[in-house]
Amino acid sequence: MIVTLLLWFFFGYLIFMFGSSLNSASFLGYPLAYYMCAQGSIVAFVIILFWSANRQEKIDEECGFTEKGDE
Repeated sequence: MIVTLLLWFFFGYLIFMFGSSLNSASFLGYPLAYYMCAQGSIVAFVIILFWSANRQEKIDEECGFTEKGDE
């Protein structure tokens, strides 16, 4: 959970705090800060969401709380 929260904090706050210094680089022709606001953070949050859900499912299986075996 700590790793998930740290990744969320990084993509949610830290990148935008340094947005003006990120504009010196570009990605697909757009300034990097703009791209991270428009696309990068959303993609990162979706990846974090699926990674976290997958990891939680593995933890549930290890502890015997899986829903797949209840059928």
